[in-house]
Amino acid sequence: MKYILFLLMPMTIFASTSFITQKEYAAQLYENPRGIACAKCHGKKGEGKVIANYVHKKKKRSFIGPPINNIAYGEFFKALNSRKKGMPRYYLTNKEIEALYFYLHQNDKKKAKNVK
Repeated sequence: MKYILFLLMPMTIFASTSFITQKEYAAQLYENPRGIACAKCHGKKGEGKVIANYVHKKKKRSFIGPPINNIAYGEFFKALNSRKKGMPRYYLTNKEIEALYFYLHQNDKKKAKNVK
């Protein structure tokens, strides 16, 4: 028994508090929050994307996933917690919404530094 404890001790000493970083978690969540990736409709970085082109009453139209990388957190949170035209409801937790917002805005500080 003491040999088993001896073998397990290094695992507990060197174990980190999380096996995945916030950036990795956010990226995975953006790519597949509940079976449908945000990127499918909003683009790889939330820039928006044409989802489909179609004809309605002899007029060409497009169904567009709007950009979501340029909105404030409050608006982002509200959009994810209400029913929108074409937007599925994911029932995300507050932590998941924060992670998604982080993912979309993780490079904002880098952009601001490059502008100066």
